[in-house]
Amino acid sequence: MQRARLSAASAGVLALAALLAACSSKPVDKTAGWSPNRIHAEAKDELNSGAYDKAIPLYETLEGRAAGTPLAQQAQLDRAYAQFKDGQKAEALATLDRFMRLHPASPALDYALYMKGVINFNDELGLFSFMSRQDLSERDQKAAKEAFESFNELVTRFPDSRYTPDARARMRYTVNALAQYEVHVARYYYTRGAYVAAINRAQQAIADYRDAPALEEALYILTQSYDKLGMTGLRDDSRRVLDQNFPNSAYLTRGFRGADKPWWQIW
Repeated sequence: MQRARLSAASAGVLALAALLAACSSKPVDKTAGWSPNRIHAEAKDELNSGAYDKAIPLYETLEGRAAGTPLAQQAQLDRAYAQFKDGQKAEALATLDRFMRLHPASPALDYALYMKGVINFNDELGLFSFMSRQDLSERDQKAAKEAFESFNELVTRFPDSRYTPDARARMRYTVNALAQYEVHVARYYYTRGAYVAAINRAQQAIADYRDAPALEEALYILTQSYDKLGMTGLRDDSRRVLDQNFPNSAYLTRGFRGADKPWWQIW
């Protein structure tokens, strides 16, 4: 009987020891006694040093500790930037969307729109990997279009923002990228003998992206595709438009080698 009591007591001691060990293994919140200003300073140091994975949770903590203050709003924006730099683009966009939803009248709204555009703009740069893909028609332009929408909202609502000039430049770049994409798809179809599909994509580029440099090639593709289909009237119309808008176009003498330099150097 006594042994049974001792065994039960031993088991209780062991259970208590295990519980204490489990409690002691819980992570300690090093910011427990910190002021919001100190958390902000620590987060900023981590951000500036490139330790984005450490900065993100600090900004999350700061947002809660400084709730209802401008510092909490700044923490949200800084967290979005840290997430973006850490490669967490979806999370960064979600953080910015939440910021804009919660603070529609914030004086930093222009920056939030700019950041959202920049994040999608960087995704858009993947657009130029089309040369390594077989089927160009499978490329997704969603990020490029969303980048344009964010920048367009910025320049429309905040024409005097410090971010507006750069946003305008990125908008031009994005429009030209989208136009170039359509034209490369049109060329893809043309070189494979799918002339009707080539015409459709070239016409789409002309309709959607007026004044983009890529439209010279789009008109050339129209001219050549109509010629291949024996549609001489439409061929001559396209040639006339090409001559009017791009006199002495090198495409007419050098074919698809007509462009002397990339479009991004001439817009």
